[in-house]
Amino acid sequence: MSLVARLATRSAALLGMRLAGAALIFGMQAAIARLWGAELLGQYILIIACVNLIAVIMPLGFQVIGNYFASEYSAHGQGASLRRFALRAYIHIGLGTALAFAVVPFIGARMFGPAANVPGVLTPAILLAAATAAIFVNGALLVGLKRPMAGFAADTLLRPVGTIAAFAVAYAVAQADARLATLLSGTALVCIVIAGLHARVLLTELRKLPAGGDDRQREPRRWWTLALPWTVLALATDFFFDIDLVLLAHMMSTEDLAVFGVCTRIFSLIAFGVAAIHAVTMPDAFETRRQHGDAHFHSKLAEANLLATALAVLAACAMTQSGPLLALFGPAFAKGAIPLAILCLGLVARSVAGPAALVLSLHDRPYASLPAVALGLLTLVFCNIWLVPAFGLIGAATAATIAMTVWSAAQWLTAWRHTSVDVSVWPKLRELLR
Repeated sequence: MSLVARLATRSAALLGMRLAGAALIFGMQAAIARLWGAELLGQYILIIACVNLIAVIMPLGFQVIGNYFASEYSAHGQGASLRRFALRAYIHIGLGTALAFAVVPFIGARMFGPAANVPGVLTPAILLAAATAAIFVNGALLVGLKRPMAGFAADTLLRPVGTIAAFAVAYAVAQADARLATLLSGTALVCIVIAGLHARVLLTELRKLPAGGDDRQREPRRWWTLALPWTVLALATDFFFDIDLVLLAHMMSTEDLAVFGVCTRIFSLIAFGVAAIHAVTMPDAFETRRQHGDAHFHSKLAEANLLATALAVLAACAMTQSGPLLALFGPAFAKGAIPLAILCLGLVARSVAGPAALVLSLHDRPYASLPAVALGLLTLVFCNIWLVPAFGLIGAATAATIAMTVWSAAQWLTAWRHTSVDVSVWPKLRELLR
């Protein structure tokens, strides 16, 4: 089976699993909007956005580079180095959780909005962030160990199932003023259990690796060289909309924030399908790089990038007709169809520009991506201030798309200037059209 066919098959399976989990979450969020009101949904979406941001910071970037190092260490039989890497990631999560308990109570109102004043919200939110961080680390390492289904299952399917169970309990037993806290407490408990089971699967895989490659001085330096810039990159890419929701919390009504939050969740689902293509590519691409050199490595990434771009284009077209889907949350949510299609144009821009940050890291220039990321976030802030007050949801979607396009173009230019490698989709497209 060719690489493209194998990627399409695996990515379709992963996307199908994510769709199943997303369908459960969308159903739950629709139920919250219908049964508890759009205002509580807006508060819940904002809290989850903050939880995600805390979760991605806790491991200090090790969950982002886990796929990279797991692919490399497993290919070279360096099991000892990978086990030390996993242990270090969990130490970071533990320290980050302690720090969150010390800091979040003092800044909760700024992060979580009015929901921070609801009794019983902050503690389960921090525990949920810690469990989510552990799931991120486990998943990244399992994907790098060529176990993508096991890697993504906890986050994409098991966690949504657990969240639905927590919602059912909250709906059945919680009073009106305790619904949000009960939902978060139940979700945190379920995710802690899932993270523990997920860690056990990872430990089983780690024990299978030989005990080679335990360089206690050189390897940690390599981890930090990549981890710090990739933490920023992860926040700006995978959690871009969580940052955006926090920024918009004081610029939009709670109802519009709920609508935009639902749109961003659908966008994140589509973006996951695109990211899954590159994630599945990594282990095979590293094997090819070790055996045949950088040229073949870039060729495999280009094939994956072309497939990712095609998926992004199809999604942008399809989302113009997403009004009936959004209307499931209530009549007010149907107005999110055009903003959602606009957001998908930003995903097209990201896919066309290619994995510039990855290529820069492979050439030992991970920090070179940071100016492009900073430019993108500054563009987001400026465009939100300029467009959201005048155009509402359309303005928020346009601001996000402009920001994604700016940072993607800047990263592509940075990669080209530092490595002389065009990581965009155009070289592969020209090759196919000859």
